[in-house]
Amino acid sequence: MASKILLRRALIILSSSSIRNPKNPSARRCSSLSTASTEAPLPPSPIPPSIKSSTRVPSSLNEAEVAKFAAIADTWWDFEGPFKPLHWMNPTRVSFIRSSLCRHFERDPHCARPFEGLKIVDVGCGGGILSEPLARMGATVTGIDAVEKNIKIASIHAELDPRTSSIEYCCTTAEKLVEEQRKFDAVIALEVIEHVTDPSGFCKSLSALTVPNGATVISTINRTMRSYATAIVAAEYILHWLPKGTHQWSSFFTPEELVLILQRASVSVREMAGFVYNPLTGEWSISDDTSVNFIAVGVKDSH
Repeated sequence: MASKILLRRALIILSSSSIRNPKNPSARRCSSLSTASTEAPLPPSPIPPSIKSSTRVPSSLNEAEVAKFAAIADTWWDFEGPFKPLHWMNPTRVSFIRSSLCRHFERDPHCARPFEGLKIVDVGCGGGILSEPLARMGATVTGIDAVEKNIKIASIHAELDPRTSSIEYCCTTAEKLVEEQRKFDAVIALEVIEHVTDPSGFCKSLSALTVPNGATVISTINRTMRSYATAIVAAEYILHWLPKGTHQWSSFFTPEELVLILQRASVSVREMAGFVYNPLTGEWSISDDTSVNFIAVGVKDSH
């Protein structure tokens, strides 16, 4: 109860305060996207001009999508708000990611902190609902998002738990991290690719952020009539789980298309699974059915 009261108070003063971490001065916070902010951003890490000019990557940022999610950013940790479906799905997503990364990196899946020593970036982290469990499993986590309010809310919420307070949250894009020559053992982008302007370029950026033989994890929605009926008609217009217009059916990807895009980005898909919702139990489960929600795990080519 005390943590909930603290979170509410922090959100009330969010628009007029900056993120501070007096209890953990070593925790890193950064901001390098001025276009998504109404406040003056913190300066990005200095990059030599030679690096900037030689590694500049075109942005796949969709400003309309950024504005759409910025409008509901303060509801990230409202379990009955617009992000309720993601909160319901999240334990199943985390379970799958834990299992697949443990297999890939040969870690003990029964260990409390199987990701100890791994550097993971959560691209499009939102309020941090994936970044936090990754940190609790021992990973060194960087969470990035183009909406600065998302980053502020994620930072505030992470401070409520000592196990997550060290997460590095940055208001930036995958392309900006490529320019900074950042590298990670695992790059994760859940429910993001359908909201960018250049999916192929976005996947190339994810690949560039992944170390050779590292893991790239992407989840999205299949472009089928079933996904149109459930993810758009039912979720947005009948059940009102999501704001109308959250998804565009034409922006969805078939599993085959995603595999091809990742192959062209030097990432070979090794594992794929679907997420299925049971309306009777209100629970999600991992399935072979990829007709609506699905996730792919790829490996960056060693060369």
